[in-house]
Amino acid sequence: MLIPGDPATVLLGSRATPETVAALNAQMGLNLPLPERLFQFLARALTGNLGNDVLSGRPVSLMLLEALPNTALLAVTSIFMAILVGFPLGAVSALYPRGLFDQVIAFISVGFVSAPSFVSSIFLLLMFALWLNWFPVLGAGDIGDPLDQLWHVVLPAVALAVTWVGYIARLLRSSLLEVLNEPYVRTMRAYGVSETVVVMKYALKPACIPTLAILGMGVGELLGGAVFAEVIFNRPGLGSLIYGAIELRNYPVVQGGVVVIVLLFVLTNLLVDLSYAWIDPRVRAKLAPKANATK
Repeated sequence: MLIPGDPATVLLGSRATPETVAALNAQMGLNLPLPERLFQFLARALTGNLGNDVLSGRPVSLMLLEALPNTALLAVTSIFMAILVGFPLGAVSALYPRGLFDQVIAFISVGFVSAPSFVSSIFLLLMFALWLNWFPVLGAGDIGDPLDQLWHVVLPAVALAVTWVGYIARLLRSSLLEVLNEPYVRTMRAYGVSETVVVMKYALKPACIPTLAILGMGVGELLGGAVFAEVIFNRPGLGSLIYGAIELRNYPVVQGGVVVIVLLFVLTNLLVDLSYAWIDPRVRAKLAPKANATK
């Protein structure tokens, strides 16, 4: 592409003659102009053909399918952990605003947001894997042992979830405070509905929508952080696969990995958008007249 180096030099070594390198580049189609190469790649990608690995000759799509489950497990686990911790912190902080607990949560949230995933990964690896020996150091666990795989994913998932705990707590606090000041909430309080019912049944779901929107948009950042986590913890996933391919100028793997990540990003945002109607009845009420009008 635009960076120096080429796969032919990696394959043939530094002692290869320029003629041999040029012949191998021509065989792989790397001597074509960049727009033509991009057009050919997109045309093949539409049929599901992402090319072959330069080093092994294996189909890139197969390599990505083998790496995808590890990255998916890491991403889902980290999001689950972030929601499990961030939602209660944000909800309690909104119920007791400007109090001591709110200030403590605000301090913790800002600290979590400011912690890069690679710093969290190194700290967790040194503290809980090497010093305390509570968790495995490297790898993704045995393929046939789900419990071992979950045990191996804990530390990298926590490293990715730390930042999102801060985001979720602050976003949910702001959204929930705004919803609790809505007229329908004040009306229910005036009719004697308990605060627990008001918050859990009527206020929490609408307050989750901005947080879900940020989570959907943050999938790209989450996958970017997964690269550092997979490299540091030596996990075989999309991030480590693309990172190794960039080092070796293995363009087919890099291109195929980027396509898969973009598709995951688009699919996640689509699912988040569709979940709005399920969470908030007001969204369903707005969509119902439009649906009836088209019939």
